[in-house]
Amino acid sequence: MNQYNMKNAFLFIAAVSWLISACTQNANLRITISNPSDYDRTEELVAIPINALQNKITLEKGQTYIVKNNNGETVASQLTYDGKLVFQTGTKSKETRTYTIYAGVEQTYEAKTYGRFVTERKDDFAWENDRVAFRIYGPALIQVDGPSNGLDLWYKRTHNLVVDKWYNDDIAGIRSYHIDHGEGCDDYKVGRSLGAGMMAPYSGKKLWLNDNFVKPELLENGPLRTTFILMYRDVDMEGRTFSESRLFSIDAGSQLTKVTQQYGTDEAMPVAAGIVKRAGEDSLLKNTTKNGTTTLIYAEPTSKTSGNVYVGMVFPGKLNETAVDTYTIAHALKGTEETYSHILGITTYQPGSPIVYYTGYGWSKFGFPTADDFAKYVEQFALNLENPLIIKY
Repeated sequence: MNQYNMKNAFLFIAAVSWLISACTQNANLRITISNPSDYDRTEELVAIPINALQNKITLEKGQTYIVKNNNGETVASQLTYDGKLVFQTGTKSKETRTYTIYAGVEQTYEAKTYGRFVTERKDDFAWENDRVAFRIYGPALIQVDGPSNGLDLWYKRTHNLVVDKWYNDDIAGIRSYHIDHGEGCDDYKVGRSLGAGMMAPYSGKKLWLNDNFVKPELLENGPLRTTFILMYRDVDMEGRTFSESRLFSIDAGSQLTKVTQQYGTDEAMPVAAGIVKRAGEDSLLKNTTKNGTTTLIYAEPTSKTSGNVYVGMVFPGKLNETAVDTYTIAHALKGTEETYSHILGITTYQPGSPIVYYTGYGWSKFGFPTADDFAKYVEQFALNLENPLIIKY
């Protein structure tokens, strides 16, 4: 090969190498996200299916998907256990934003959600985000307090994650999480009730309450979404037995936690999700959107120590009815009788079709001065489910 041909061959190889390198470095997916609502949705998570990325972006060993906004700034993101890339878009009313997703070195982002199995506190499972916190009771508590599988609320007035701190300080005798030391407290009473929005079979105008969960499984733990599943012993109802599980998920920036309730029944049956009703000056707000999503908001009686708390549930689908249910139980360990009332949202569970709904709260000491303020938030949450952010690739 003469010198001229050798030079051309070298230039050709160099050009091909540069082109391959450039294609590899620039492989990305550009998307636009639009907010169709007439209010801001800055903290809502958007979910991009991984299979939509795999055809466009090849990940090398040690790489993951990185999201950048139109200013070239990296946006916190998370790959979820069920195959999605989630991140907060920051979209305001009627706004459209552009993002670029590409392959890059895995990064660490500030955690805004968290959950864990708290074996050192009678097998609690507690979870939280930058706004709210929840707890549900495990098997070890039955021996000292009897069964209780309702949802407990931890009132937060800080964006910090506090679950570990509150448990550690309480167990060490430093400070009780039942007293507000500036970050909030646990002042919600559950007992043998559904607490703040759990579900149970509802047959013969009766709630068939299960016991505490028997096994937890943490599926993902932040930074933007925490998801776990709780398995229960079989439900025994009118001579029938069937399995029960609850899948919980919480997103950064949300007042509500998502619940996916599943029963192993081969027959349709009525079920009810409920909020425990207190004695005193309380109130209920109910709303149904044009597309059928129902919201229930219960304002607890004002507390001298905690102020005003508003518990809300969102049902993406029409309820059969709402009702108030009251019952009395004998507490075997305490030797007393206890009476509970609930505001119930009643629907029908179909075999093989888990029910998805949302439950959570607002607090007058952290962002929601009145019940109307929280009602507005919950109604917008319901509308968001019906009108998701618009994603274009």
